[in-house]
Amino acid sequence: MSLSVDIRKDFGSFTLDVAFEAGDETLGFLGASGCGKSLTLRCIAGIETPDEGRIVVNGRVFFDAAAGVNLTPQERKTALLFQNYMLFPNLTVADNIGAGIGREVPREERARIISEELERFGLRGFGQRYPAQLSGGQQQRLCIARALAVQPEVLLLDESTSALDPISTAKIEDLVTELASKYTVIMVTHNMLQAIRVSTKTAFFLLGEMVEAGDTDALFTHPKDSRTADYVSGRFG
Repeated sequence: MSLSVDIRKDFGSFTLDVAFEAGDETLGFLGASGCGKSLTLRCIAGIETPDEGRIVVNGRVFFDAAAGVNLTPQERKTALLFQNYMLFPNLTVADNIGAGIGREVPREERARIISEELERFGLRGFGQRYPAQLSGGQQQRLCIARALAVQPEVLLLDESTSALDPISTAKIEDLVTELASKYTVIMVTHNMLQAIRVSTKTAFFLLGEMVEAGDTDALFTHPKDSRTADYVSGRFG
């Protein structure tokens, strides 16, 4: 998997200006609220449209301002998970997983995919339950199962563990680490320790700018930019 992003967009209060590349790994987006982390995910997913630049996934152009290319969210092979679970409360767990699978997929194949995702995410035996009957951690695993059932090329997590208890958070972090061997995963977080635990690489955002990006350990121990150093030292005292 490969992801290449080089985009700019004026939001009035600041200009989003980011450029980075990622492969089969977890890239953490770190920074204060309102600095452009979630907006970057929304641009990749096609919910927001940049003013300039390009977004390319596995050689396929999602967005190219100069060439007039702008695929719809449905045409992009991405899965964006928000802080709130956004599950369908009137659908069973199994039907939630299958909700995004195209109608062109044969019934037998659809059933196989759902069965595999139930097994992979520890939801075997819960297929006929409803989201309200699951714990928070189970609901989050269901969200990821539903996202992966459509076979995305990029998994985008927008503070997806912020509402979970520590044990459920640890389970989701382990799952994200496992998925990073097969997918490009981008994870927005405010939590430095979570970035250290989960992210192969980390990018620090400030007022719409990706100030610095690189190996997670190096970014925390030897930041190259003084603004990154100030942020890290300020949080850790």
